[in-house]
Amino acid sequence: MDELPGGWGPTLADLMERRAAARSLGGEERLARHRAAGKLDARARVDALLDPGSFREIGTLVGSVPADGIVAGAGRIDGRLVMVGAEDFTTVAGTIGSGSNAKRYRIAELALRDRMPLIMLLEGAGYRPEDRPHGRAPTDLLVQAQCSGRVPVVTGVMGASAGHGALIAPMSDFAVMTEQASIFTAGPPVVRESLGEEVSKEALGGPGVALASGLVHNVAPDDVAALETIRHYLSYFPSSAWSYPPRRVGGEHGPRSTEELLSIVPRDNRRVYDMRAVIDVIVDDGQWFEVQPSFGTAIVCGLAHLDREPVAIVANQPLVLAGSIDADAADKAAHFIMVADSFHLPLLFLADNPGVLPGTASERQGILRSGARMFAAQTVATTPKLHLTLRKAYGFGSMVMSMVGFDGQTATFAFPGATLGAMGAAASSRALGADADRAAALRQAELDASYRSASGLGFDELLDPREARDALVAALHRALSRRQEPPAPVTRAAITP
Repeated sequence: MDELPGGWGPTLADLMERRAAARSLGGEERLARHRAAGKLDARARVDALLDPGSFREIGTLVGSVPADGIVAGAGRIDGRLVMVGAEDFTTVAGTIGSGSNAKRYRIAELALRDRMPLIMLLEGAGYRPEDRPHGRAPTDLLVQAQCSGRVPVVTGVMGASAGHGALIAPMSDFAVMTEQASIFTAGPPVVRESLGEEVSKEALGGPGVALASGLVHNVAPDDVAALETIRHYLSYFPSSAWSYPPRRVGGEHGPRSTEELLSIVPRDNRRVYDMRAVIDVIVDDGQWFEVQPSFGTAIVCGLAHLDREPVAIVANQPLVLAGSIDADAADKAAHFIMVADSFHLPLLFLADNPGVLPGTASERQGILRSGARMFAAQTVATTPKLHLTLRKAYGFGSMVMSMVGFDGQTATFAFPGATLGAMGAAASSRALGADADRAAALRQAELDASYRSASGLGFDELLDPREARDALVAALHRALSRRQEPPAPVTRAAITP
């Protein structure tokens, strides 16, 4: 190095030494303990997430400890640029100092300005008490909030995440955690000190808690699987709201009968079936990505391709509550719908429900508020909307699933014999105190509902189940003809319940 032209040798040698110190993370002893626990270190996580050799670091020399506890920069996933920040637990427990706050702010700022996804990999203990920003200093949460709906924001919870750092997870479009991770407002020591409560990290914010609360969407067995989940999720999305979702290269294409639906969907409304099997048949190659499978299970939300075009699916699940929509299911669907709409993914609604869930427990959980939130999300959605009623859709349950006319749908379909109305015939009969003749008439009217609706163009068409995929594909391609101008972020005027 001493022999470099222009006398640069000593200066560049000093730079290399400083970079090496910054890239050493918390040192070999701490790194060894980290790896012994079956976890990747922060730099290994970034390497596993991104395309090989694509990472360009930002702020390597920031702070008085290596990288100030966060590895940050830009790289590529499947050739597309992303911004990433990975908290380094081996360096002062991944805590946030003034320097790391600046780095977190910077990568979110660049993600928004340069229109690319923002990915945060969490394993840190919140703010560093002795090195907090003082006075009028911007917090990273300000610009992270501005990213929402403009660029995809994805979080991986890779270990214990507490305090300020953990707040990016609920602000994200999608969050995945590993089985040994935990996430909470404050960790066990703070809980013990402030409340006198003895609790483990797992009991306070492990996967069981985070899934039950709806804070985290999916769980992966380990770091590598969580990072692959993030890559898979992003494959359905554009880089920003200023671009359209990427059409898949390869995979199934062209018409295909869905005869399997005759065996999957029973004609008898009283028999249950698994809506996931329906989705398997309709989508390309039977492959799709389920979002939040363990929360609000009366609705299935998933990302798929339909004739190679990315779509977002919202489907009732007859296996759970007979398809009735409870508060958790409605909240899950509302968030999913808003994310899909923000990034121009067409929405496919597959309806088979007896309505929103009644009863005292459901009312205490706020079913009307949650149902209204889902309805608001879907009715203000600007992206193409496709609807198919498989067997039944009653009352408000039909409205939140985008069945009712004049709600901006590209297409509304139903299978023949689908039952509709304010409520089922049996419930109507009991409510009205109907005699046998009137009850029979109400039942017949229920059975005739799909034909009566179709006769007034309440449905664009009644479908033979074997035609389902081809009809949806044709409607989707018709809807995509609207893409005759550059995309832009969605502006929402409605106040979400």
